[in-house]
Amino acid sequence: MKNCILVIVTTFFFLSCREVASKQGRNVTIRDTTITSTNAFTQLFFDSLHLEHFLENEVRGDSIANYMRSFYNSRNYSFAWFNKDGLTVQAQAFWSAHEMVVKQASDSSIYDGQLHHIIDTLLSDSTFILDKKQLEETEMRFTKHFFNYLKFAYSGKVDPKKVAWHIPSRKLKPVTILDSFLTNDKGDWKPLNKSYYSLQQQLFRYNDIQKSGGWGAIISTTNLRPGSKNNLIIAIKKHLQLTGLYSAIDTSDFYNNELLNAVMKTETSFGLKADGVIDKNLIAQLNIPVEERIKQMLINLERMKWMPEMPSNFLLANIPEYRLHVIENGKEVLGMNIVVGKAANRTVIFSDQLKYVVFSPYWNIPRSIVRNEIYPAMKRNSSYLQRNNMEVTGYSNGLPIIRQKPGNSNALGHVKFIFPNSYNIYFHDTPSRELFNREQRAFSHGCIRLQQPFDLAVYLLRQQPEWTNDNIKAAMNSTKEKWVTLDKTVPVFITYFTSWVDGNGLLHFTDDIYGHDKELAAYLFE
Repeated sequence: MKNCILVIVTTFFFLSCREVASKQGRNVTIRDTTITSTNAFTQLFFDSLHLEHFLENEVRGDSIANYMRSFYNSRNYSFAWFNKDGLTVQAQAFWSAHEMVVKQASDSSIYDGQLHHIIDTLLSDSTFILDKKQLEETEMRFTKHFFNYLKFAYSGKVDPKKVAWHIPSRKLKPVTILDSFLTNDKGDWKPLNKSYYSLQQQLFRYNDIQKSGGWGAIISTTNLRPGSKNNLIIAIKKHLQLTGLYSAIDTSDFYNNELLNAVMKTETSFGLKADGVIDKNLIAQLNIPVEERIKQMLINLERMKWMPEMPSNFLLANIPEYRLHVIENGKEVLGMNIVVGKAANRTVIFSDQLKYVVFSPYWNIPRSIVRNEIYPAMKRNSSYLQRNNMEVTGYSNGLPIIRQKPGNSNALGHVKFIFPNSYNIYFHDTPSRELFNREQRAFSHGCIRLQQPFDLAVYLLRQQPEWTNDNIKAAMNSTKEKWVTLDKTVPVFITYFTSWVDGNGLLHFTDDIYGHDKELAAYLFE
């Protein structure tokens, strides 16, 4: 009889262990039994069976459960959020930092009423004490809340591939993030890049503006310049005070120097010419409701969640901004205006590695351009190719293969920059220099034209001493094409952000030139 009972108990224990192992899956960290009360983060521990009981009753879904198993296995079930004195510094830092997002969120799934009541009470009442069972449950509930919050706040809600975004996304590692956060004495809580948090802070400001009633429409039929007196100036000053761009107390009807500085910053923030003239274009931007600006920021915060961890050195071309940024050691060292694809020939959003600089390039004209533009022109004028420095190099399915030879009239200018990709997109010079002075610069067939190609060539070849400035100029003005391979490739990101905060803290908004914001909004808000 005893042997029978022993077999039954052993079988039950074996099956129970198999069930737990099955729940845990293969990706759960093995328990680290070297962690003891002498080397643990705190001297508080709890039983692993208590965690399994908690997961059974409080956690839905294997991912969060396995994150919690891995996390507590790695610390041998020592507490993370409490020590003998109460809440840790890290617990208090996380709670303070994340509360603003929780309060601003319309999604109630990240609000744990029981946990919020306990933590808020602990923070406000020094006499409030939890018994052992409450302490263990609050510890586990806090960890569950952390992982749920991480998923809510930092995992994208939309699959980037659905909206033509081809940059490999960041892969969040929740357990690693939590471990890193807890070992940081300062309690820093920033798993994403600086750009995200800068825009998020502006979102909080705009949410407050919305709650206070937003701003009214400004009706103007005249241009206002420094020195003007007009009742509209009062409304404009108040509007710019709300957005933080006009800090003066004065709200008179006089266009003063303080307002001039604020207006020029505002024009820059909207991608307008910063001339200080309050005209219909500026008024139109100011009249966009705060609710729409909030949506625009939320759309771009979603995109920022998709961005991978950025390297120290890279090139970033932001399509709606019409701007290329050259980043070295995390700081911009070179920037220039760009021309991007027009709406019918949208520049693709993707990333790759810049590998080649091609001086005095041939332009191998795409078949679509040959078919739709070049070939019809050849039929109308037999000297078209000669006049445009072009030549036929062969035929394919009855259509000529045409390239434009190096020279001043070449559509690619004097240099192009190749980051090999399946979209056949690259950076290049252009003879059409006047386009860079326009506010809207979507004119190309898809590739990106550079305002300062020589400067980019000098920067990229700075570590290759044979390429002096004079040699670069000579190669750019040759009649022969020359390919140069960079000693080290440079990451390139072609992005689409219509709202961001620059290095000086200025919030920007641009037009949704390709309609990508509208498409993403349908997933986020409808």
